[in-house]
Amino acid sequence: MAEHLTTLDAGFLQIEDADHHVSLAIGGVAVLAGPTPEFDEVLETIGARCLSNPRSTQVLRTHPLDLTAPEWVDDPDFDLARHVRRAALPAPGDDVALFAEIATIMERRLDRERPLWECWVIEGLAQNRWALLVKVHHALADGIAASNLLTGLCDDTGVTTFASSIGAARHPARRPSLPVPSLNPVDWINESVRWTRSVGKVALRAAGGAAGITVSLLRPAARSSFTGPIGDLRRYSSAAVSLHDVEEIAHTFGVTINDVALAAVADSYRTALLRRGQQPRADSLRTLVPVSVRAADAGDTSDNRVSLMLSLLPVDLADPLARLRTVHTRMGVAKSSGQRQAGSLLVWATSLLPFPVTAWTVRLLSRLPQRSVVTVVTNVPGPRTQLTVMGRTVVRLLPVPPIAAGFRTGIAILSYADEFTLGLLGDFDAAPDIDELAAGIQRGIDRLARLAKSSGRARRNGSPVLSSNG
Repeated sequence: MAEHLTTLDAGFLQIEDADHHVSLAIGGVAVLAGPTPEFDEVLETIGARCLSNPRSTQVLRTHPLDLTAPEWVDDPDFDLARHVRRAALPAPGDDVALFAEIATIMERRLDRERPLWECWVIEGLAQNRWALLVKVHHALADGIAASNLLTGLCDDTGVTTFASSIGAARHPARRPSLPVPSLNPVDWINESVRWTRSVGKVALRAAGGAAGITVSLLRPAARSSFTGPIGDLRRYSSAAVSLHDVEEIAHTFGVTINDVALAAVADSYRTALLRRGQQPRADSLRTLVPVSVRAADAGDTSDNRVSLMLSLLPVDLADPLARLRTVHTRMGVAKSSGQRQAGSLLVWATSLLPFPVTAWTVRLLSRLPQRSVVTVVTNVPGPRTQLTVMGRTVVRLLPVPPIAAGFRTGIAILSYADEFTLGLLGDFDAAPDIDELAAGIQRGIDRLARLAKSSGRARRNGSPVLSSNG
């Protein structure tokens, strides 16, 4: 029996249809040590691992006028050689060449007449290395699902990720047993009242979150070169920092790892705005932050299970600690306001409506100019330990986000072993300084790490802790 796309999954197809310059594919790149294996060997080994996912041999079947949701059906003409492909970097095969190749591969749309994925073997990297790039359409997978697809190509089975450990804590394997129903009608009434109050509180919280999201979307961001139309060419860059440093910052200042990342993003974009001759304002960087609602036991399911939050990153603040604390406060407000619940409730509610209504609405909204949200920052917990592919060590994992809907830059963050890696994709014309943007986020985290270390020394010495204007 064919499986229909959810409203959220199909929405990514409709957003892509709204702009012929946009490719809504997401990617992950594994950089491997050692010589590149023979391509026939890669095709046999990697191909077999790709085929373990049912979606790898399925194609989308759409219906006229969107009267019914698209559905996954088996591709009778499936050819693995169309999906596992190869590319070679020009000498010297450095990061500049690798990043340019990643941008070129990601800017091309996936062919909807075929299964919506590709796996690229990239040869010719410096230091006797090669790379695997996995590219999947966002309609098929969100960030965590795409990360799991990439780790599924590895030799290791049952890979433990930061997401699985977090998910296990949030979603216990054993659910608490339900209470034995009472035979007393008075108890029935009391239970009904308690249940109604509980549902009412959730509904009110979600309504408040929905109102906050709506107000944010109706307020245009300050004009800057980071918003506007998107062309058909891309630039990509990446940077990495120590995960231990990020954890130490979070522990020292009582914030989350995501807060640290967002504060560093604000640091880099503030510097970029000044570099471009634009004054950073309080409303210059409204940011979409996807939030996973994927249960621990759904890690291998290829679909989208995300909600969202919106937050203004404080690019107007010069002090790095003030930025970090402001990010922490604003994200706390976004969480407590019910934005995540509102997003989840909206996705659930739209699934109850006739598909043509939601499809036509998304298509209409996608064609309207979007001026309120400037960028997207997604944080994907990756593998906790170092991996191997075909006996070769994976020395780096690079995430690749999409851009669309007026976001001219997108940022994906992936934790892998002891590294915290940033991947930035930008419109070619809008982000000529994308390497500086990536390096700026790295510098922002390094600056906070130095402050965390000095704060720790000050506490040990009994001295007062001072902020810095960075």
